[in-house]
Amino acid sequence: MPTVSVIMGIYNCSDTLTDSIQSIINQNYTDWELILCDDCSTDNTYEIAKGFSDKYENIKLLRNSRNMGLAFTLNKCLSVARGKYIARADGDDICLPDRFKIQVEFLNQNHDYQVVGSSAILYDETGDRAIRKAIETPDKYDLVYKVPFIHPTIMMRKEAYDELEGYTVSDRTRRGQDTDLWFRFFAHGFKGYNIQKPLLKYHESLDDYSKRGFKVRWSGIKTRYIGYKRLGFPKRYYIFLLKPLIAALFHIELCIFIISL
Repeated sequence: MPTVSVIMGIYNCSDTLTDSIQSIINQNYTDWELILCDDCSTDNTYEIAKGFSDKYENIKLLRNSRNMGLAFTLNKCLSVARGKYIARADGDDICLPDRFKIQVEFLNQNHDYQVVGSSAILYDETGDRAIRKAIETPDKYDLVYKVPFIHPTIMMRKEAYDELEGYTVSDRTRRGQDTDLWFRFFAHGFKGYNIQKPLLKYHESLDDYSKRGFKVRWSGIKTRYIGYKRLGFPKRYYIFLLKPLIAALFHIELCIFIISL
């Protein structure tokens, strides 16, 4: 029984998947299993993943019968995970070599915390760009302003994932399934911590912003509204529900300005 189960939903990430999986193989902590689930990729993502699963006994490969989205895909990984701790990873991110070792030591020594994340190095096709600092000891009110954990950096106790019943599968969580998770996480009275040292290289490009259209942002507003009610936020915080729409309008104006140059 491995101590750490790494869950990774993969979809059309053939250009980055090899480096992502290799960064897990290269961890200086070796008591792990990697569970991959392909969400009906249309490139050769599945074939790349199969090459690794055929070679390594501790790498398992699952496949959805049709495209189901990340929340469903991660739940499928969770259903076969055997580890005491569950680590998230994505097919376009790079785990730094000491990530698992540091996070396992933290959870072993701090039993009152259910999850540990970290800061991350942002990178794209041009190389490393910046460091995204994570809030060291976030609480529920941080959800008003930002997502308190960088999703692919987290390691959570399996029992906490089980109590939360994994990820919510719905139209509104096709994207932003982690935001929904954190509202439920804090509603359960759970605590989390972020290692300030970056433990992961997080892929972020302009293409990621182009995917955040009105429908995605509206779904995010619905998730946050449900979360605000779940956590009993005072009404004065509800004005912040408009933040995604304001960001979308700003993005449109910026695009128009750039085009007009």
